[in-house]
Amino acid sequence: MPYTPSGFFCDRFIRERERRDGEGSLSKPIRFSGQDYNTLKQEYLQKKGLFEDESFPATVDSLGFKELGHKSNKVKKIVWKRPKEICDNPEFIVGGASRTDICQGDLGDCWLLAAIASLTLNDKLLYRVVPHQQSFSEGYAGIFHFQFWHYGDWVDVVVDDRIPTINNQLVFTKSKAYAKLHGSYEALKGGNTAEGMEDFTGGVTEFYEMKEAPKELYKIMKKALERGSLMGCSIDSLVPARFATRTTTGLVTGHAYSVTAVEECKQSQHKESKVRLVRLRNPWGQVEWNGPWSDNSKEWENLSKGEKEKLQHQNAEDGEFWMSFEDFKKNYTKIEICNMTPDALEDDKLHKWTVSVNEGHWVRGCSAGGCRNYPETFWTNPQYRLRLLEEDDDPEDDEEACTFVVALMQKNRRRKRKLGANLFTIGFSIYEMHGNKQHMQKEFFMSSTFKARSRAYINLREVTQRFRLSPGEYVIVPSTYEPHQEGEFILRVFSEKRNTSEEIENRIEADHPVPAPASTGEESEEDQQFLSIFQQIAGDVSTGEPLSAGGSQMEISANDLKDVLNKVVSKCTYLCRLLYCMIMDGKGRLNLQEFRHLWNKVKQWQGIFKCYDFDHTGTISSYEMRNAINDAGFRLNNQLYDIITMRYANENMNIDFDSFVSCLVRLEGMFRAFQAFDQGGDGTIRLDVLEVSGHQSIILRLCNV
Repeated sequence: MPYTPSGFFCDRFIRERERRDGEGSLSKPIRFSGQDYNTLKQEYLQKKGLFEDESFPATVDSLGFKELGHKSNKVKKIVWKRPKEICDNPEFIVGGASRTDICQGDLGDCWLLAAIASLTLNDKLLYRVVPHQQSFSEGYAGIFHFQFWHYGDWVDVVVDDRIPTINNQLVFTKSKAYAKLHGSYEALKGGNTAEGMEDFTGGVTEFYEMKEAPKELYKIMKKALERGSLMGCSIDSLVPARFATRTTTGLVTGHAYSVTAVEECKQSQHKESKVRLVRLRNPWGQVEWNGPWSDNSKEWENLSKGEKEKLQHQNAEDGEFWMSFEDFKKNYTKIEICNMTPDALEDDKLHKWTVSVNEGHWVRGCSAGGCRNYPETFWTNPQYRLRLLEEDDDPEDDEEACTFVVALMQKNRRRKRKLGANLFTIGFSIYEMHGNKQHMQKEFFMSSTFKARSRAYINLREVTQRFRLSPGEYVIVPSTYEPHQEGEFILRVFSEKRNTSEEIENRIEADHPVPAPASTGEESEEDQQFLSIFQQIAGDVSTGEPLSAGGSQMEISANDLKDVLNKVVSKCTYLCRLLYCMIMDGKGRLNLQEFRHLWNKVKQWQGIFKCYDFDHTGTISSYEMRNAINDAGFRLNNQLYDIITMRYANENMNIDFDSFVSCLVRLEGMFRAFQAFDQGGDGTIRLDVLEVSGHQSIILRLCNV
């Protein structure tokens, strides 16, 4: 039976969650940069000074690293000022926030502004991001704070109110806290509305290309707004030089808009005629659609006064306008809908999603296996078991199916831009499985066809798609397009009904963690030959004569072991001592039975190594190391495989034989040491301080994989 130390290794993310004791939730957001808003505010109120944020100072480094870096001419003109230095009576929020309050500055962050404009439609969401009781008058100390959803956690970001200006005018929009979260203002350049909407709400965003949008798109948009979802849209520019260019219809290409309403109205002059309308908002605060149903178009004459009031129709150059749904589909190329998580929805009558979240990482040479185009390594990617437990209430075509959305998000790439990092090209595949609780091997994917997958691999922060599958068990495999691309990610599953998802982790176990076999008293021909070899090695060094079986020195030292192993493997002084540690008899020497056990182990491991040394170079791939370790009788979890790869693989992600044996020796020693402590045989151990100090060598083997 395999031996399983179930309590020794725990997933690092579970440990972090437990250690933080709920930190990162809405009720207990993480203090970004370790700064506590209330403590800092009281400190500066008491000393009657204005807060200056040392973690995001009023310097070039906070502005950017390239276009806004030290060599930028524009940066030389920038002066950091507080609002009271710009105008006499600044106010934080006047008369409540409105979608028309949001106007874009010089930075290319219209995607962020469109998201903020959508945020103002929901007071609960707005004041989650912008907490109450902040102003430039009562209790003013030059300090403010904002809260964002940041890769699975809610964080509270503290900033001072020094703002970049040129000629006493704001250079950027009111996004300092968000810029701090990502490292600089320049890090906010370029993006999509979905990114901002998710960071303000913790929701998950669906993308629809207008050319491929479902027939029921209007219904989807209508229901989404009724559920409190945020929504954005844009017009792709085919020619890069024409990005953010105004068309003859007043719309802007390469630019993000927010959808603020969807309505259906009766036209008074056409009794049976109804028109479906969409209201949009340009974050510039100006430049509007000039076609049918624009602010002063003749179409409004066909609506009654009551219909106009329902639509809150205004003739003003404020960036907000109406257009027909048909014109909306013809002119815009994509739409993004951010679905809210249950904690974001205040009304119990609103539709709510079931959400499961998993954090993971791709490690070069071990778990960064690339897409299905790389079958030799694809299977090494992290894998997540998805269980769809309940079908939808109103399944289409009488089909029992579950609707769910899978969202794969790569982490921290925007913050690492100044280091040259770009977004990876990412995607995922979904396979059907049946009760398998172990990491799926290469053979499974070679013989199985995916049940669903992301539309394409693309270099976005997040790839999202909606699916309908029958209730059952599935495995989701997230990956980068190419192997060896190292990074962190979050995999989220939103479903209309109950679901669970979790990483598939192998049980940590070993097939043969037992002491060296004892002698049975019977000697075969092989035993006799082995005895002869051992006697020659263990001979009296002074006389050079071999000893009899009953001799007092029928043992060999580590140096003797080195001599014989050097005839079989490469020079291995360090390896030799590791092999000896595996025996653990405390005498510093090996007897015959221990030597036989060790000899057989080396031969077995050498055979395994040769099986994976396909090109006879004396090395094996770090990806194949996983299979080789399995063949040697060890099953490890993903975290241990990652550690082994980082420790034993060379710069080309290959492992030589000495490193291979060294790893197996340490694993064998680890399991033996653990088993020695596990008196109950249940796979868990507990040690007090005295036990730890009394068994330091064994503890080191447990820790030093």
